[in-house]
Amino acid sequence: MTLFEREPRLVPYFGYRNTHGLRIEARALRNREPRWDHSAKWRKIRALLDHFASREEPRLPVTLVVRSPDGITARHEGVTNDEGFVVFDIALDHWPMPPTTRWETVELHWATRDGPQQAEGFVLAPGTDTDRAIISDIDDTIIETGVTGGLRSVLRNWNRLLAQMPDERTAVPGVDMFYGALAGGGEEGAHTGEAGEELRATRHPFFYVSSSPWNLFSYLVTFMKTRGLPVGPIHLRDWGFNRETLGSSSHGTHKVDAIDRILAFYPEKRILMIGDDTQGDLVAFSHVAAHNPGRVAAIFIRMAGDTHSPEEQEAKQRIADAGVPLWTGSAYDGGQAFLKEIGLAHDGEAERIVAAAEREKESADI
Repeated sequence: MTLFEREPRLVPYFGYRNTHGLRIEARALRNREPRWDHSAKWRKIRALLDHFASREEPRLPVTLVVRSPDGITARHEGVTNDEGFVVFDIALDHWPMPPTTRWETVELHWATRDGPQQAEGFVLAPGTDTDRAIISDIDDTIIETGVTGGLRSVLRNWNRLLAQMPDERTAVPGVDMFYGALAGGGEEGAHTGEAGEELRATRHPFFYVSSSPWNLFSYLVTFMKTRGLPVGPIHLRDWGFNRETLGSSSHGTHKVDAIDRILAFYPEKRILMIGDDTQGDLVAFSHVAAHNPGRVAAIFIRMAGDTHSPEEQEAKQRIADAGVPLWTGSAYDGGQAFLKEIGLAHDGEAERIVAAAEREKESADI
């Protein structure tokens, strides 16, 4: 480390817990904390490129401090890996879940040349008043990318991908009201941490699963907040320039693994999965439905690309065989309408969601 090199900072990602365990991940980086309020195009490009060109800090000792609902403090030790990540997957001694979903806080401690450092982490604790959770994709499900045709499409959309701040990005039409209805309401006030960050918990907890890199965590959270979308734990990927990361099949594998982890963590919850047809969500979701009988209440696929491939047709049949209703559409306007009609914000009967989704699909096919 040189004299003028930046000291490592720790970026906590959103965690989640149940009565028996808590999982939270963080990353140690030497680049500056990102700003998403630039107006000049060159500053926007520089901010995004700097954010992607992360400088990880390996082998950094990190301490996690958690406090139980009855005030007992426990400390857990970890060390960052070669990519700067540290994962805490700790056991809890039958911590009760809150009656309504809420965010809780933990502390992360580390040391630099400047002395002891501390950051606050947020952990989602789903409430006991709901038996449902929502798992959503991100790209072309909540945020428009325009990337549905490979490298040429990426080049056509370079400005959108590399020179737009979160508040300039285009949300998928109708996603704010659709997700707001799915959320089922929330706490009267937002949870404010010691650093002043506010997070509002929704009645039905949201989890996001995406093939985007971890470098975009702050960018995506800012986008969600500016659009009034439910905020929840986000499962992203550690990108590398290899076949495992860049291959098309890896998108689905990553998502299936992440969804299976959430299902195992919350065995009492049924899930609704929302994705699009640009990165294999239909196929991935079909495998989740087939391998987890009775756990999937409904699947929603936004049509953003071409017609379904033979593999996707097989996936649709797999979903039907699993008895899971499938809704497809190019926008969420229909979904928004039926969610309002059935009052999803205030009831817990998945069958009514399913029936409304099927009615909407049938009317769209006529």
